[in-house]
Amino acid sequence: MSIFRRPDYQSDTTQFINQLKAQRPELDAQQQVGRSLLWDKRVDRELWDEYKAARVAQQPYVYQNRG
Repeated sequence: MSIFRRPDYQSDTTQFINQLKAQRPELDAQQQVGRSLLWDKRVDRELWDEYKAARVAQQPYVYQNRG
């Protein structure tokens, strides 16, 4: 071991998270279930392409009326 080696530093936040995960091992599974409710969705690529094709370009100055 080198004399210049310092002990590994862990912030208070990292220590808290590690302690929380040790106390509640089911926490990771609960986080994955919660994430799947909002983010893990199947994307219909053809429908998404239709949405992009139907998009109308915004006017350069949106508060100016044409006419």
